[in-house]
Amino acid sequence: MPEFDAGRLLLAGTGALSVALLPFWLNWLRELRPDVELRVVLTKSAHRFVAAEALSALSRSEVIVDDWAAQPPGRAVHVELAQWCETVVVYPATAHFLARFALGVVDTPLLLALQAVTGTIGIAPALPPGVAGSTAMKRHLDLITADPRVVLAPTGTARSTTTGREESGSLLPLPDLLARMRARSLRAGKGAA
Repeated sequence: MPEFDAGRLLLAGTGALSVALLPFWLNWLRELRPDVELRVVLTKSAHRFVAAEALSALSRSEVIVDDWAAQPPGRAVHVELAQWCETVVVYPATAHFLARFALGVVDTPLLLALQAVTGTIGIAPALPPGVAGSTAMKRHLDLITADPRVVLAPTGTARSTTTGREESGSLLPLPDLLARMRARSLRAGKGAA
């Protein structure tokens, strides 16, 4: 496991099929870094591929649904999350999430919280075949890369579950994203990833 100094990690999963890997990665984090406090946010579309109950058990915390309607009255979950976390990892990030984040759309608690986060934000895209090279996605990725808080993982090539062919846009393994975040942190002289 790469060095990882953050004590409070917010892990957000969006609606790509690879969000189904989150229980594995949460278990991995718990085994290797039991001292890290974890909170998990799932978008509504992520619930199609992974059970919040499993993530809650593995993270030992409530899984927050990224929907204003799911929040109890009087609770400002976006403020809680932004002030609580030291580091954020969006794993995986869909094309939809990337576009909204790049444009500063704040129509969910997670997207609003991310605007106020001061720590490092690691984002690992998981894109459908052909999307990574689209003009619009390139513009969105350029905007995201310009944010000094963000470490944007590159996508890889893997067999698409949709086409069955080798396609670009696959998710970078979580340890590789954490290593990139740590390297950025060290270059910036921060000491925390």
